[in-house]
Amino acid sequence: MSNNLRTLLSQQQQTEMATKHGRTIHAILQNMDINNISQKAESDLLQKISSNQILLIFFTKPFMTEVPIAGYINNKFISRRIDRLKINETEKTIDILDYKTDTDKQARHDDHVLQISEYKKLLQDAFPGYQIKGYILWLVDFSLEQI
Repeated sequence: MSNNLRTLLSQQQQTEMATKHGRTIHAILQNMDINNISQKAESDLLQKISSNQILLIFFTKPFMTEVPIAGYINNKFISRRIDRLKINETEKTIDILDYKTDTDKQARHDDHVLQISEYKKLLQDAFPGYQIKGYILWLVDFSLEQI
């Protein structure tokens, strides 16, 4: 087997493993409440979340997960599901968090930015006067990016 083929296969295997790991983390995060941590396996995630004040707001109640949203943007019907949503009625703010399992953060970055922008537009139509912020949580390195 040539070195190029070995390298390609190795990269593909690494990508598949990272994607599988990202999906596992996504499933854990989907139901995680920082005030109700019961599994020792979640302690690493708890540390990562607790060390980031922005992330922390998405994992303390009240929050919503897997929130369906739909509407029209430029006469095109859009139906999506937001990973985590936090609405603050008092401050009239909405924060959106979307997990991404990509191992190459730039490969589909524009698509992800568009997705968050669509969330923001749909929410702005439903909640006029609210300040809306969107974030991507990159599971490959647990970094947070504001969109």
